[in-house]
Amino acid sequence: MKALVFPGQGAQFSGMGKDLYENYEIAKQLFDSANEILGFDIKKIMFEGTDEELKQTKVTQPAVFLHSVIQAKTIENFTPDMVAGHSLGEFSALVASGVLSFEDGLKLVSQRAMAMQKACEITPSTMAAVLNLEDAIVEDICEKVEGTVVAANYNCPGQLVISGETKAVEKACELLKEAGAKRALILPVSGGFHSPMMEPAREELAKAIENTTFNAPICPVYQNVTATAITDPTEIKKNLITQLTAPVKWTQSVRQMIADGATSFSEVGPGKVLIGLINKIDKTVETVKL
Repeated sequence: MKALVFPGQGAQFSGMGKDLYENYEIAKQLFDSANEILGFDIKKIMFEGTDEELKQTKVTQPAVFLHSVIQAKTIENFTPDMVAGHSLGEFSALVASGVLSFEDGLKLVSQRAMAMQKACEITPSTMAAVLNLEDAIVEDICEKVEGTVVAANYNCPGQLVISGETKAVEKACELLKEAGAKRALILPVSGGFHSPMMEPAREELAKAIENTTFNAPICPVYQNVTATAITDPTEIKKNLITQLTAPVKWTQSVRQMIADGATSFSEVGPGKVLIGLINKIDKTVETVKL
C-alpha cells in the first residue's frame, strides 16, 4: 500500500516550486491564484527570495503548503492508500486527499501562520531538539520543570522536540543533558509551537476552521493528534483545531500506517526530512522522494 507524506515548516528553500511552475499549466494557475488569495507575491519570494525572506512565518507556511499541494496535483493517477502530514503538512495532506479545497486550505494556512505569530509575541517561548533519550525520560523531566514545557514533536526514536516558555525549555535542556541526552539544543524558531503557548492561536484558528467546509477524504488521513486513520470530516476538523497545542505524534503515525499495511512512503513537497525520519522509524519500508 502507498502512503503519501507532506513536510512541515523548515523544508523551505529559495527556488522552491519554480520547476513545477515552468512545466505544468495547473501549477501556473494555482501559483497565480495563491498570489490573489494571499494579497502578496508569494511566487516571487518562493522562486527568488532569500532564506531570511522565506523564514517569515507568514511566508514559510503558505510556501511549503503551496509547493506540496501543487506537486501533488501534478502526480498522474493520484491514488494514495493513506496520507499524513507533519504539523503544517497536515493541511497539505487534507487538500491532497480532497478534505479541503485548494483555496480554503491556503486561507487556513495563512490564518494559522498569522495567529501563531501573534501567539509568539504574547509570551517568550521556544523549542529544543533532544537526541538519544527515551521519550518517557524526556516527558518525565519536562513534568518536573517549573513553568510550561512539554514534548511537542515525536519525530523518530531518539529524536523528540520539546516546547514551551523559554526559561522552562532552557532549564529542561540542562536537566536532559544531565540525564544523558546526546544533545538538547534550542532551535531557531519564533515560538513554542505544539504547546499550551499556542492557545491564543488555537482559539483564533478554531473559528476559521469551524466556518470551513470539510469533505470526506479519498483515503484515510493519519492525523498528528491521534496517530490513527481518520475519515470522518467532523473528527478531522476537531483534531486539526487541537493540533496547534498538542504534540505531533509522527513516530506513532508512521508505525500505525505500517501496521495498517503501508509498504511504501513517498514524500511530496520540498526537501526530504520526512524520508529521513521514516528510515529511522522503520528501515524495512520503501521510501521515495517525489
